Amino acid sequence: MPFSNYNFSIITTKHEMMVDITNEIEKIIAKENEQISLNGICHISIPHTTAGVTINENADKDVKSDFMSILTDLIPQKQTFLHVEGNSDAHVKASLMGFHQQIIILNGKLQLGLWQGVMFCEFDGPRTRNIQVSIWTEA
Repeated sequence: MPFSNYNFSIITTKHEMMVDITNEIEKIIAKENEQISLNGICHISIPHTTAGVTINENADKDVKSDFMSILTDLIPQKQTFLHVEGNSDAHVKASLMGFHQQIIILNGKLQLGLWQGVMFCEFDGPRTRNIQVSIWTEA
């Protein structure tokens, strides 16, 4: 099974935010698809301990705001944590969201639902963040 690996960066502008990265991933798939009609798996990995990735609605920006509000209510930044950097809430939120997602690729297209998008979740910004995308295709 052939394998390709890509990396791209985003710059977050807020302490906590969700960024739709679907288009960037689709560009990578399109580049791979130039050679063949691509079928396989796309794996997205976030190599940071205070950021995560999820798949959810990308049509209504209020969904992103609701996510951040709920996570902040559940895990406030101002709790008493032992971790001296003061960002334990970000570590917990990132672990809850997860660091990896996998999406089926069929005929060169990500198989996301009508309203779904891939969301990068920042919990300790603003920062420059790296995103790794790996693609496994059928031989």
